[in-house]
Amino acid sequence: MELIQENPDLSAYLAADEVIDHRHPLVRATAARLARNAEDSYAYARLAFEYVRDAITHSQDAGDPRVTWRASDVLEKATGICHAKAHALAALLRAEDIPTALCYQRFAHDAGDGHALHGLVAVRFGGSWHRQDPRGNKPGVDARFSLDGERLAFVPDPAAGESDHPVLYAAPHPAVLSALKAARDRPSLWRTLPSAL
Repeated sequence: MELIQENPDLSAYLAADEVIDHRHPLVRATAARLARNAEDSYAYARLAFEYVRDAITHSQDAGDPRVTWRASDVLEKATGICHAKAHALAALLRAEDIPTALCYQRFAHDAGDGHALHGLVAVRFGGSWHRQDPRGNKPGVDARFSLDGERLAFVPDPAAGESDHPVLYAAPHPAVLSALKAARDRPSLWRTLPSAL
């Protein structure tokens, strides 16, 4: 699949906003702590990915009803769904000047009743974009940081109406962000997350 930059200006994928708030003191401190153990940008990106994947729980897996969406809140509360974790990873990567995009996949609900969007990121190294999924591993899910072939949490099944969305967004898609902001808890979020873009 060919990934498509929504914005041709690469600097848009380094920007801070209310969601990817990489100028926030907690984001800066977390980035600085991770950077101390990295010999280069690639190593930093892998460390940031592993930190978000492993230290920030996926709220569904953990049974946590809280909904987070702003990167600094995700880091502070150490929980979030896939979209929130993608926002946190984007902020940590952009804090160290690594262009990072938000991207989406469409998957069937586990219960088989409809579809929902799954959030992940793409990082730019060597002139190319590489998708990464910090959702968090569990039995049957083994996502890893890779610039040599994707190691994502899930692979869409077209027969089930699942798909990869090729557009790389500089900011969260408005429909996703609106659902995250409006949700009073995670169970209500499941009912309002968009199923397509």
